[in-house]
Amino acid sequence: MKFTAPLKQAILLRRYKRFLADLRLNNNTEFTAHCANTGKMTGCADPGFTAYYSTSDNEKRKYPHSLELTKNQFQQLICVNTGLANKVVEEALQAKLIEPLSNYSELQTEVKYGQENSRIDFLLKQTNLPDCYVEVKSVTLLSQTSPHSGQGYFPDAKTLRGQKHLRELIDMRQQGHRSVLLFAVLHEGIQHVSIAKHIDEKYALLLQQAMQQGVEVLAYKANISASEITLAEQVKFIL
Repeated sequence: MKFTAPLKQAILLRRYKRFLADLRLNNNTEFTAHCANTGKMTGCADPGFTAYYSTSDNEKRKYPHSLELTKNQFQQLICVNTGLANKVVEEALQAKLIEPLSNYSELQTEVKYGQENSRIDFLLKQTNLPDCYVEVKSVTLLSQTSPHSGQGYFPDAKTLRGQKHLRELIDMRQQGHRSVLLFAVLHEGIQHVSIAKHIDEKYALLLQQAMQQGVEVLAYKANISASEITLAEQVKFIL
């Protein structure tokens, strides 16, 4: 996924009110950017981090700039715009870069499904194959106790929405469909992924139940730069 124009660089001053971030340019000009991330962003948005932002030409926007990436104290790039995860995964699916999901010819997005009023990120179809329901989760939480271990976690906060999605995937699997939870690793420092049981124990238990029911778990890491993000390689998921 290429950015419309290469991202511009600034210094992150603070992230607040969930959707706002104050940035400062080299000439000391300060401005507020939109931050499309509802999570805690632990270790991803500390004051002083390098920030990379885009600018919209939509004159109706209150905040024309959007925070897209940060670079932490270890010089690791992190995609903090969670809305980009699905775009990156969709391109990878269309290019057949995710080998376990490469046998499908039809791709639908945001399809209503399930008993809890949900929308699946991707519904894959192929004649003579069960429909495949793919839920995407962005992973940006690097272990704070061992930051050089490469250990990434999901979620970074308790997630009722994520728990609902697991229940829906279990239900689809029980109906005879294929269900996949796909972790898109959008942090250069993360080399493998585990569930953050210490953050959301219920989610961890639900995922274990889901895997016992046949829900598949995949984790793929992205290459990140100020010009594009592409899903590059499969990494280990460790339950």
